[in-house]
Amino acid sequence: MNFKSLLILFFVLSLHTGFAQSNDTAETAMTKKEQKKKKRKKKKRKKFKLPKIDLSHWKVTTPAGNGKKPQEVSPPEILNYATNKDLLPYMYNDSVRGAIVFYAYPSKATTANTKYSRSELREQMVPGKNNVNWTFKDGGIMKGKLAIDEISRDKNGKYHKVIIMQIHGRLTNEQRDLIGQKDNNAPPILKIYWQNGKVRVKTKVLKNLNATDEELLHEDAWGDDKGFTFKQKVGFKKFRLEVRVSEGKMTIVLNNNEFKTYENVHMRKWGIFENYFKAGNYFQSRDEGAFAKVRYYTLEVSH
Repeated sequence: MNFKSLLILFFVLSLHTGFAQSNDTAETAMTKKEQKKKKRKKKKRKKFKLPKIDLSHWKVTTPAGNGKKPQEVSPPEILNYATNKDLLPYMYNDSVRGAIVFYAYPSKATTANTKYSRSELREQMVPGKNNVNWTFKDGGIMKGKLAIDEISRDKNGKYHKVIIMQIHGRLTNEQRDLIGQKDNNAPPILKIYWQNGKVRVKTKVLKNLNATDEELLHEDAWGDDKGFTFKQKVGFKKFRLEVRVSEGKMTIVLNNNEFKTYENVHMRKWGIFENYFKAGNYFQSRDEGAFAKVRYYTLEVSH
């Protein structure tokens, strides 16, 4: 092969290599574009969030109903709340924030012993049943991450109040029959409010420390304490609440840095009652047009 032929062959090979390299560069560029698109799609998918709440041991009560009795949905039906048309106005997913929203307003459908409406969960240790509960001796812990979504104001411009967590007392059937009461209702030993952007706690105190065990069972044996307000203002931001109960003791924790503990004769005497946890939106107003929406991101209970 002469020198001229070698030059031609070298030129052809150079063109082929350059073309291949340019193709590789184009393919690499396309791959990068595709990768960016995939990343954007993944980000979009990540924006869809679901709340981390197991509802298999909770019943919900809402403001809906026939004017005499509010709507109640227990397990297993409550597990399908996201597609339940009757529940949707009062309990629904906020899939952007990853929370369940509980909506309540003053309706004619209220539970016994109250004038206020609620969209509130009630603990059921045995799904679908209310007659298995716990005592302070049994102990229990409830943890939640939540925020106030929206809430109306009264005529003076102040935000309405809403109860976001409770421990409610309950009479056993034997206790109910002993005092001749028509139902198993007992007072709530704990109410936790969102009030003016802060978290406020109310509990019960015994009026007569020398009351007999039978006298303790009557609701009028118990009065309200003065209440306690945590220093930190939560406003409309997310916050964490934890309630810890053991024999003769109850502790409420806000954002893992403020604590309020009740360990006294009243807590010891309260050991006579059964209890259950409650969480959600128990709205504390009958004002026309008033409402509240509470978001729960997480909620868990252990005993």
